Amino acid sequence: MSTLKDRLRADLTTAIKARDEIRSSTLRMVLTAVTNAEVAGKAAKELTDDEVLTVLSSEAKKRREAAVAFEEGNRPEQAAKERAETAVLQDYLPQQLSVEEIADVVTAAVEKIGAAGAGPKAMGQVMGIVTPQVKGRADGAAVAAEVRRQLG
Repeated sequence: MSTLKDRLRADLTTAIKARDEIRSSTLRMVLTAVTNAEVAGKAAKELTDDEVLTVLSSEAKKRREAAVAFEEGNRPEQAAKERAETAVLQDYLPQQLSVEEIADVVTAAVEKIGAAGAGPKAMGQVMGIVTPQVKGRADGAAVAAEVRRQLG
């Protein structure tokens, strides 16, 4: 049984009792996404904490993207709601890496495989090393952009 999933359920109960609408609706949405992930595929399975974190990261990314879209669509009230949901999800995600920390991880990976100046053809190798190190702690697009920048 996933301890993170248990924590989400317990926090949902607390949020409902406290009549915290944003928190309770966000936690319901996340638990639904976790359940959907568990029953997806050929056989139902219990998600591990890492898999639940992947679902949480995905949901947080959706909320960030939706907030930007609502801002661009001149709907500030919806954008604020999406940002509030993102804030709730951040409570369950690991601390995000800074731009400098991402650059350090990428630099170490580039040096490890000797890909300095190798160009885009080494991107797959570098991403293969970096991705497990930053999983859930950095946006994949930001990591890929840093890898491209360092590879030239």
